[in-house]
Amino acid sequence: MSRSAKPTSTDQTVPRILVVGGGYVGLYTALRLRKKLRRHEATVTVVDPRSYMTYQPFLPEASAGSIQPRHSVVPLRQTLTDAEVVTGWVTGVDHANKVATVQPLQGDPYELTYDMLVMAVGAVARTLPIPGLADWASGFKNVEEAIQLRNRVLECLDIAESAKDAEIRERNLTFVFVGGGYAGVEAIAETEDIARYATRYLRNVMADDLRFVLVEASGRILPEVGAEMGEWTVEQLRERGIDIRLETRLESTVEGNVVLSDGTTMLADTVVWTAGVRPNPLLAETDLPLDERGRLICRSDLRVEGLVVGWGAGDCTAVPDLTDPGNYCSPSAQHAVRQAKVLGDNIVAVLRGSEPDDYSHHHNGSVASLGLYKGVAQVYGVKIKGFPAWWLHRMYHLSKMPTTRRKVQVLTDWTIAFLFTRDVTSLSSTHDPFREFSTNAKGETPASRR
Repeated sequence: MSRSAKPTSTDQTVPRILVVGGGYVGLYTALRLRKKLRRHEATVTVVDPRSYMTYQPFLPEASAGSIQPRHSVVPLRQTLTDAEVVTGWVTGVDHANKVATVQPLQGDPYELTYDMLVMAVGAVARTLPIPGLADWASGFKNVEEAIQLRNRVLECLDIAESAKDAEIRERNLTFVFVGGGYAGVEAIAETEDIARYATRYLRNVMADDLRFVLVEASGRILPEVGAEMGEWTVEQLRERGIDIRLETRLESTVEGNVVLSDGTTMLADTVVWTAGVRPNPLLAETDLPLDERGRLICRSDLRVEGLVVGWGAGDCTAVPDLTDPGNYCSPSAQHAVRQAKVLGDNIVAVLRGSEPDDYSHHHNGSVASLGLYKGVAQVYGVKIKGFPAWWLHRMYHLSKMPTTRRKVQVLTDWTIAFLFTRDVTSLSSTHDPFREFSTNAKGETPASRR
């Protein structure tokens, strides 16, 4: 049974703007409101199960060790000092009564009333009912998964270095990535780069022993950079020894027995799923209008269709693309960040009795990292390859990283990585930190726990 409650707030006569989600749209909208709102004009409340925003374009570099993982996230409370930040899940929204149900990390759920609503819940991994996928694969959407992938890959090299069994070596030296979009291509490129570098410190594992496989159901990868640059990327990755399987699907991965639709089978203890996203299922627990794909239906001014004080932006929404009539804005960080700015301005305009503006943005282009000093980009129609594209990728995302502090920290990480050799330490034990103490307390030996 829910009970009514509110986080500690200022005067309750001040309207509350409830921002559901602390990702790109949630954080940038709250920052914009912080800049534009007058003192006591409104209270901004941000609800998210994580106390930080993840800057996803830096996850591949965090996984490769080029930057510290904590520098790819932005703490919400420390950044949004004038806002209320609630760490928990919004499990339902009754907009007709302007009430959201909040489930904190611990304790009973409670109801939170609001005056204006911003749905910024983003997207989640789009998975398929593939045998073994839920039990054996991992995603690549948050910093925890990036850390786990790095530690897992380096641990696999450690295992293979001392293993004598051929099957164990195959399992630990085969890495399968499913999905040829940004996340999949950047993840496999950065991971392959650091893994092959790490083999220089091993005696029984050579760089040629590693097998990296990228599985893509369509006939191309990186569609965002265009067909020509996508084909060039395939050639570059194949030259590095990465096995690119186009027009191929993952059929099964039960206990690491990977089966592809072209009949290929292999053993792999590392399977990473990056094959697309879908709108956050929380939207189905609201009374807000959704389209057939489960996206929140919004107008071009970012208001929810049919509502005056309900707003939405980012990957969870269907926002008309005014630069391409008949289509919707693609789910990308480029749109999310810009939509958040317009969204914040529009909310302030409505609070003050003015009309909101429409969101319109011409796509500038796309950039992707393919490992250290390697990249691909197409910006304003200009095609860029190799080091210049890699540098452009870094500079663009550095400029978009929230807060000056994080920018300086990321730049410092890059400087240290340039001056010294790459760190290939596996901290896989941090994923089970109580194992050693528990083993000793029970009088067991480490080998008996494996």
